Amino acid sequence: MERVRRLIEYYGMQPHPEGGYYVRTYQSAGRIAAGNLPPGFRGPRPFSTAIYFLLEQGNFSAFHRIRSDECWHFYEGGPLLIHIIDPGGDCRTVKLGPAAEKEERYQFVVPAGCWFASEPAPGTHYSFTGCTVSPGFDFDDFELADAHTLAGQYPHHIALIRRLCR
Repeated sequence: MERVRRLIEYYGMQPHPEGGYYVRTYQSAGRIAAGNLPPGFRGPRPFSTAIYFLLEQGNFSAFHRIRSDECWHFYEGGPLLIHIIDPGGDCRTVKLGPAAEKEERYQFVVPAGCWFASEPAPGTHYSFTGCTVSPGFDFDDFELADAHTLAGQYPHHIALIRRLCR
């Protein structure tokens, strides 16, 4: 699709390890010292970071989790489905998009430590979104799920996990 190609080229987006394309657009100059962060962080982090994120039809962002809250923002294209499994095993799907009358939201926060994956909603050619993370994102805080391990922890969500893991 021409629009997808233009967005990727214009913003200089690169493939993301979880799927889709991304580019970091912001990193705060201010930093949080490692000693002031919750357990699990190994080193200082920026106060906040932000990216553009794009998924095309037929692609998905595989189940992963990070140590920070992640606020998703919808920009253009069609709705994006964000599937979240919280530490207690509850699963919910949020629609990120422009149509409140269809229960879509322009923003949604995935809490730190939750497993989550995303995919364009059926009939969506692409979803152009963004993510703001605080404390700021670092790949040291990123964990890509292993389908077998995650399905063992949450067997009642096995079909979703197998479909959205790499």
